[in-house]
Order: sequence, then structure tokens, then C-alpha cells
Amino acid sequence: MFNESWLHIAILMLALGVALQSNPLIVTATLLLTIIPIAWAWNRVALWRVTYERVLSEHRVFVGETVDLSVRVNNRKLLPLVWIKVDDRFPTALPINKTLEPSHIPLTGFLTQRAALGAFERARWQYAIRCAQRGFYALGPARLKSGDLFGLFEQTRESPHADRLIVYPRVAPMADWGLPPKDPLGDAKARVPLFDDTTRPRGVRDYQPSDAPKHIHWRATARRGALQVKVYEPTIAYQWVLFLNVATFAHAWQGTDPELLERVISFAASLAHFGAEHKYAVGLIANGTYPESDQRLKILPSRDPNHLRHILEALAAITSFVATPMETLLRHESANLAWGATLVMITGVVTDEILAEMLRLRRAGRRLALVSLDAARACDESELEGIVVRTIERKT
Repeated sequence: MFNESWLHIAILMLALGVALQSNPLIVTATLLLTIIPIAWAWNRVALWRVTYERVLSEHRVFVGETVDLSVRVNNRKLLPLVWIKVDDRFPTALPINKTLEPSHIPLTGFLTQRAALGAFERARWQYAIRCAQRGFYALGPARLKSGDLFGLFEQTRESPHADRLIVYPRVAPMADWGLPPKDPLGDAKARVPLFDDTTRPRGVRDYQPSDAPKHIHWRATARRGALQVKVYEPTIAYQWVLFLNVATFAHAWQGTDPELLERVISFAASLAHFGAEHKYAVGLIANGTYPESDQRLKILPSRDPNHLRHILEALAAITSFVATPMETLLRHESANLAWGATLVMITGVVTDEILAEMLRLRRAGRRLALVSLDAARACDESELEGIVVRTIERKT
């Protein structure tokens, strides 16, 4: 590729041509001295006022849906853009109706566009993305490359903007999983517990040793000179806390079964969707992590209208990396959850350690349910001392 040093070469050629009285050298040097400054100046402004846009028809979809992608290059100046190449970083896990160029970044390719644009002209390309795999995907940044009319110089600029495309796990009705469509975990048959709804306070009363410190009303305490606690309206709404086990084998060194993991995550999404539809307060705790992070997934129960979206986004992003053994997570987290909540263990592998911890909590008075996708180990509800057991036997 040409650079500024060619100016020195052209001057040297001109001097030699004059000294040797060589017309070809003089003509060549004169052409270079004329073309190179023009090409260099053109290259300097080639990407000035050039913009690149990426527009997605949807940013949140479910597995199996298709998203329309529109990319645009706009030359917002009088000087023509004789050529431009755009390399837009794109995840290889998302099938698109164009072949991606290879990239040095794992699981990533380049969606490449080439064009020539006149003054104040725009180019546009349309693609269809088939969302075949759940995930939390980043599209971009893009790299723009252009140059001068003669092809002597080129420059590169990065368009830093990136777009997020979230592909939720597949959600299916309970009947598709082989569970009762109206009462998948048997809550309706069980005793309906009363909970204190912390969003509906109704007054204060004197503190009792059994009260949690977080319910102390400090302003009322200061006014009355004695500890006061908040009193809440009771509610009979159900609470589910889904404990999701991303391990698919008993030991981490055995690896991961991707198909089983996706079924486990898909069922967790389906159960969360069922709970949200029936006005349950649903929470989610998992021993998996977010991408490129060691942060475990934890979403406390809520009936907020946007709560299901938060759960689905977390399930779209969760990885197969096991941060904590499931029995350890269940033991630590259960102490911080409402006593009336049903703790739902969703797992693709059933181990003695998980069952032992569930039995310990059941004997302590907690309500539990086990949803097993482990085809190799059947669990009998009569042997688990009142723990609700559901087995997902067939693939969905």
C-alpha cells in the first residue's frame, strides 16, 4: 500500500530524470507528484461524515422466531465514496441468509458489505436472522474501511455501537411437558398459606423477639421510644422459587450435555411463564453464571408485570458453568426466602446430595417440589416424605 514516502521517491525520480535527461522518468515522476497528493487528501476525508446503522425489527424473541436485520451506509458529504467495505461482527450461532467471513474472535464472524456511493447517497442491505438457539447476543461493533479514487491509500475506522439480541428459551404449556395443565406442582391441593404482602403496609405494633429486624419501623420507634415493627396486609398468593441446576452430570469433570441443559432451561422458562400467567410471585436462583462473569443468577420472587421478562432474559444468558454445587446453594439461599414459598428444584441430574438437602429442608417444615429430567434415576414421591415429585420423561 502506498504511503507518504512515495512523495520522496517521486522527487528522487524527477531529479534522476532531469540529471539523466530521461523523459520517461520525468513523466512518471510528474504523474506521481500530481496523483499522490490528491489521493492522500482524498483518503483523509473518505470516511468523514460516513455513518453506519444497524436496525433490528425485534430485540427480544423466542427460539424459532425470525428477526429482520437492516444495515445502512450513508455518505453525508459532497465528495463521492468510491469504495467502502464494512465488516460487522456477528455471532455464528445465529443463522443468517449470507455467508459470514471468518474472524479471529471465537464463535464470531464478519457480516461484510461492499459499496460505492455518490454524493449524499445511501446503501441498504436486508437480512433475515433465524434465532435457532437461545442466547444473549451482541451484534457489532463494525469496522469501516475506505480510500482514495486511485486505490493508493486506505483508512479504517470503527463504528463502536453494538446491538443486543436476546433469544429467550422455548416456552411450552405444561401439558406439553406431561404435567397437569392447571396444577403442575399440586399447590391447589395443598393448604393455602397466608403471606405478609410487604407492598401493602397497614400499621405498626410493638416489637416481638420473633420479628425480623428488616421489618422494624425506625421512625415510629424514635417517636414512641420503643421498638416498633411494620404490620402488612395478608395475602394468599403463591410464591415459587425455582432452583435451576445447570449441571447435567453428577461431577463437573464429566462435562456438559447441551441438549439436556437446554431442556432444563426451557422447562424453567415454561414454569416461570405459567406462574406469571396465574399471578404467582415467581423467583429464580441458579448455580450457573452470566456470560463472561462469575456472578450467579438470583432473582427474588415478585408479581411485577416486568418480572417475567427479567427471568427470561436471565435464562437466555445463563451459561453451563457451575459456580456452586446445587445442594450448597439450596442450603444457603433457602434461609433467606419466605417460609410459605414453594422451593422448586429443576434438575437434569438427581444426586444423593441434592435429595439429602431437600429432605432436611422438608423435615424443617419447608414446602418443596422436585422436577427431574434425569432419565437414569426415578424418584418416588412416597420415599421423599411429602416432597412433590414431577418427572419429565419425553423430549419436548
